[in-house]
Amino acid sequence: RREGRLASNQPMILLVDDDDSVRETSADMLQELGYTVMQAANGPQALDMLNEHPGFDVMVTDIRMPGMSGIELSQVAADRHAALKIILISGYFLPQVINRRFLQKPFRTCDLDQAIRAEMTA
Repeated sequence: RREGRLASNQPMILLVDDDDSVRETSADMLQELGYTVMQAANGPQALDMLNEHPGFDVMVTDIRMPGMSGIELSQVAADRHAALKIILISGYFLPQVINRRFLQKPFRTCDLDQAIRAEMTA
């Protein structure tokens, strides 16, 4: 197991979204499922949190954010933290090819849970 892990075997999740209400609602969903969740409002904050807390298993990030997009964030995070699993979320149609697990907003709690579980076993 990783350092910093709580007694729970549930994955530690970093949730990144610039929309406070969406991020907090998603965090509540994840906490109800038993996940340990930390939140970041943007890419640079998320990268700082990944450096400060190396125990994250999964990062769930919105794609459309000001400054650094979720796609840019996922590339930098994957380069720096090879074991980190990444799930991209967006409420917008994406014309580009996404090479990561993707969830369309709005999603149900069970959809997010299934995506995390699938990513953890991938």
